[in-house]
Amino acid sequence: MKWLKRILIGLLALVLLLALAIWLTLRSSLAQLDGERAVPALSAPTELQRDARGYLTITAESRLDVARALGFVHAQERFFQMDLMRRNAAGELSALVGAKALPLDKSRRLHRFRHRAEAGIAALPADERALLDAYVSGVNAGLAGLSARPPEYLLLRQQPQPWVAADTVLVAYGMYLDLQGSQGRDDVATGLLREAVPEDWYAFLTQHSADWQAAMDDSRMTVVPLPAGPSPATLRAVKTACSDCSLRDARDIGSNNFAVAAAHGAAGRAILADDMHLGLRSPGTWFKARMKWKDTAGSHDVAGVTLPGAPLLVVGSNGHVAWGFTNTTSDWADVVALKLNAAGTHYLAGGVEKPLQRAVERIEIAGEPAVDHVVLESEWGPVMPQKAPSGQAYVLRWVAHDREGMNLRLMHMETAGNVDEAVQLAAGAGMPAQNLLVADAGGRIAWTVIGAMPRRVGVEDMDRPQDWSDGRSRWQGYLGAAEQPRIVDPADGRLWTANSRMVGGDAMKLVGNGGWDLGARAQQIRDGLRAQDKFDEAGLHAIQLDHRALFHQRWRQLLQQQVLTPDFVAANGLADYRAEVDKSADAARPDAVGYLLVRSFRLQALKSLFDPLAGLLEAQGLKLSDLKLVPETPGWALIQAARPDTLPAAFKSWPELLQRAVLDSRKELVDKYGSLAAATWGADNTTSMRHPLSLAVPALAGWLDQASQGMAGDSHMPRVHNHGHGQSERMVVSPGHEESGILVIPGGQSGHPMSPFYRGDHAAWLAGEALPFLPGETVHRLVLRP
Repeated sequence: MKWLKRILIGLLALVLLLALAIWLTLRSSLAQLDGERAVPALSAPTELQRDARGYLTITAESRLDVARALGFVHAQERFFQMDLMRRNAAGELSALVGAKALPLDKSRRLHRFRHRAEAGIAALPADERALLDAYVSGVNAGLAGLSARPPEYLLLRQQPQPWVAADTVLVAYGMYLDLQGSQGRDDVATGLLREAVPEDWYAFLTQHSADWQAAMDDSRMTVVPLPAGPSPATLRAVKTACSDCSLRDARDIGSNNFAVAAAHGAAGRAILADDMHLGLRSPGTWFKARMKWKDTAGSHDVAGVTLPGAPLLVVGSNGHVAWGFTNTTSDWADVVALKLNAAGTHYLAGGVEKPLQRAVERIEIAGEPAVDHVVLESEWGPVMPQKAPSGQAYVLRWVAHDREGMNLRLMHMETAGNVDEAVQLAAGAGMPAQNLLVADAGGRIAWTVIGAMPRRVGVEDMDRPQDWSDGRSRWQGYLGAAEQPRIVDPADGRLWTANSRMVGGDAMKLVGNGGWDLGARAQQIRDGLRAQDKFDEAGLHAIQLDHRALFHQRWRQLLQQQVLTPDFVAANGLADYRAEVDKSADAARPDAVGYLLVRSFRLQALKSLFDPLAGLLEAQGLKLSDLKLVPETPGWALIQAARPDTLPAAFKSWPELLQRAVLDSRKELVDKYGSLAAATWGADNTTSMRHPLSLAVPALAGWLDQASQGMAGDSHMPRVHNHGHGQSERMVVSPGHEESGILVIPGGQSGHPMSPFYRGDHAAWLAGEALPFLPGETVHRLVLRP
């Protein structure tokens, strides 16, 4: 047996040696934190400091050296994340991960974003191009400075490719895809609805919510009443069962920003709060940085979050102005119905036949031959894959396809001196159009849209496909700063946005509806701001964490007063269901069973109402969620009216529809969790911050993924956390008083699982704790030298 023992010992030694080799290789791909490093093109030594959580401080002699240093650190800490972002936007994932990404790559190639990025770079102003080039050189220096490639490339058996200027633009295009993702499907779906129902029913179904409104100018929408006639068959009879009948209350699950002017801020200070909500993953979207430099205007000190892949501070404070974003969820794309010739090769534009242009996009695939993908383009944009039942072809006219939609003008926010300067530079900033809230050190606050806003001429209905063939309807350039909507120094001293309708009147017509949230979240924020006179940073942070279920209370009352009758409860063994609805549906707490019951009942009831419409759309390759329709508003009106002539054909009465919603939703939850008592909101709404590779290699999930737990919050309340979507950062800051501010991100600074910063902020983020806006005491110091 001695020989067997020796063999086993030898094998164990080999395993240990292999494990040691892997460990050493992984350690070699960690970022350099201390000492010195030579970096090409630096004009002077630049210092990188990190605190215990990895919060970065860059101190340099110029803004260009800051960009080089930021690129260096981004590459060392987050290069794989940057690589995925550029490849996602460009449609180049297949070259990294293989043919499984080919369908996604083909959908991305419709936009030809790499081609647009390369063309757009040539048009950048000199200062923006210099900043971009400095950042690119820093990224490649940081990548080259790693002793081993990042661990993800070891698993994929790939080599990281150098960064080029177009890649930074592609990262920004990736945000367009995230924030304006409907890409015309909403117009096609809404046009189909208009053809399928009478005009009065179309107006009723697509109305903006009059129940939940919180526009900053206090404008209100009037109720579109339930039509007098019976609902059309499209809304009652299921002709084609849908495989995905899921409902979406809004295009965006949520982002919030709000501000108080000096009159309502502690010690007479204006204070800004911003919590952008995005899909959660590991590493997170943002990277915290403080950047200091000098120029002819003096010394600059800015802090906040950056986006790995880009050289700019995205949101934060420069000591004079603090700024934050939420998605406008407005209408930044139109769909044009093409008038094609018989051969399908030419289209009518301005009364003249013009040829469709054919572009061949070559897609590289890891381990397989490349494939060619053909994109057809008109003067307005690419031909969409969606077609009408008649065969009608459509073109997408989208801000993201124009040069005006992409530049680095946001860089000037870092040196804005007051609200007026910040609002002025917002117009024409090349980025997905956002609600910009700003507060300045003088105590003032303002709102405007930052981003390129098209000047529409002759466009009467932005919500459906349009005919531009005679030239009367078109985009005629972009709006100037004086034309873009704004609110400066509001009399109320408070401002707020939450992806819902921001303003009314002519301003509302300019921005259009891109799938606005119905307004419950904005209303809860507004009422929270008006509930007290003075706020400090902690007070605004508390509003960010507000998870009271105000929106669901009318559904709770519907259950209590009309559906859960004594006879129905007794006949179906629902005493425990009724008890939970009564005691624990007031807030989206992790331990609340009642909240999940009310929420599930609502979704099932609305699903039953709109299944026929969902089936109609799915038969045309679309989804109910593509529609510019908020199911809550017409759905609640239909349930309250309870008219027999509007009842879906699958049910004999309205009480049956509602009771079936209770029974079906309860059964689904009991089947999923084993018992009603185990069906808590936290069990259903866990944190899900997974690394992109953990899905492919589940054995590594414990190493790659962030800690998970049941979370408070949901879609229709300020603390948004909904099945993998949540607060990608929480920031509260008063310009000039940054030492009192708050800044926390999920996960941590680094994308390397062995880094001490991989989970640096995560425990605080999970617990809703406040972390300082500024970095703490320096723990690591690295000097970059020319």
